[in-house]
Amino acid sequence: MVDSAYYTGRTGIVTGANSGIGYAVSEELLKRGAVVYMAGRSPEKIAKAAARLSAYGDRVRTLIMDVTKQEQVQKGIEGTAAEAGRLDFLFNNAGVGGTMPFEQATLEDWKTIIDANLWSVIYGVHAAVPIMLRQGSGHIVNTSSIAGIIPPPFQALYSLTKYGVTGMTECLRYEFAEKGLHFSTICPANIATPIFNKGIDGRTYGELKIPDDAYPVEKAASLILDRVSEWKGIIIVPEDPNTDAWKGYVLGDRAVEERLYRMAHDRREAFEKSGTYF
Repeated sequence: MVDSAYYTGRTGIVTGANSGIGYAVSEELLKRGAVVYMAGRSPEKIAKAAARLSAYGDRVRTLIMDVTKQEQVQKGIEGTAAEAGRLDFLFNNAGVGGTMPFEQATLEDWKTIIDANLWSVIYGVHAAVPIMLRQGSGHIVNTSSIAGIIPPPFQALYSLTKYGVTGMTECLRYEFAEKGLHFSTICPANIATPIFNKGIDGRTYGELKIPDDAYPVEKAASLILDRVSEWKGIIIVPEDPNTDAWKGYVLGDRAVEERLYRMAHDRREAFEKSGTYF
């Protein structure tokens, strides 16, 4: 059952908060009564994002840190907890996309995406868990992907990092259950955010092209926070028959296998023709 008061008066950090899911989750947390530290590495972008939410007064705060730098994450999370007196939520949401042919990926590409999508989450969890253990409570929410529970072709780099996030978060969910700590994994499918035209290096390439079936980000944020308040482990967004395909993949459903083979064929064909997959 959704707990409407789960966020009221509580303090949380959201990384990657200047846009996309991070911004939408920040706004939804504020609507539900939380104090939100919107975290990002660009002072200008975070200030601009926070200004859009100025109606929420001093419950909107900013935190400048590069999530790929362990010392910045440690300092940022510890400083927030000290300033606020506690840390109730950590949303490790920052990350980058990565759809490309395996044979074109350089080792530097691998390092970049692992730093942004996996090490950033490890750094955040490593800093927050001791604080939450001292409190005897806390909820860590890590953004994985539908590609963290089912392997899309041409996303080997991305999927590696997201499977890592899913696996780690699920392990910790059981490990710390008796300590009063909760862990959830967000597994978004196609959500209408700028990630579709961002490369592994974080730069924007060309015109933003969002798939026609993309789910509205505001609805995604509302659903995410509903399920987090229910202490759900894996949170798939949106909740529909298409995203349930991962269950068939795990069980060896031939129809899902064929769907993945078709996706591989279609993506290679599209990439060879136009350099894009959509």
